[in-house]
Amino acid sequence: MKVVLDACVLYPTVMRALLLAGAEEGGYRPAWSARILEEWARAEGRAGPLAETRARGEIALLRAAWPGAEITPQPGTEARLWLPDPADLHVLAAAVDGSADAIVTMNAKDFPRGTLAEEGLQRLDPDGFLLGLWQANPGPIETAARSILDLARREDASWQMRALLKKARLPRLGKALG
Repeated sequence: MKVVLDACVLYPTVMRALLLAGAEEGGYRPAWSARILEEWARAEGRAGPLAETRARGEIALLRAAWPGAEITPQPGTEARLWLPDPADLHVLAAAVDGSADAIVTMNAKDFPRGTLAEEGLQRLDPDGFLLGLWQANPGPIETAARSILDLARREDASWQMRALLKKARLPRLGKALG
């Protein structure tokens, strides 16, 4: 399964780490466009120049780890597509031109299921997608989640898995792993 990861699921560190852990073990093939990665870097930049620089470093590592994951949409693809928010058309264009099966996004209202179905795509929320990956192969997701929890506990020893994943907008996965 080839899945386009929207910037809104790459920006949060915990969510990104878990999504990439699922991809590393072959649960799916991740995909993105240069514009999606740029949106992630700019979102990080709101926290300051150091955060943006760190994000750009992580993006370089991501590109090295998955050299075939970056999709360059064809000129004109966006023009034939429609979404409620035209600013998201580039994500849909990447999915269409990259022959993806789905888009993982938290932005449900701007990616209507019917519109995506017309293009042969599904919209998946990150929590449900990760829960499905965990159910199919628990090891990689559990290992990544435990590592994230260990890091969080270095700053605050009171963190529990369920609370950490709920804060990361992954409540169903948190309940399963909690």
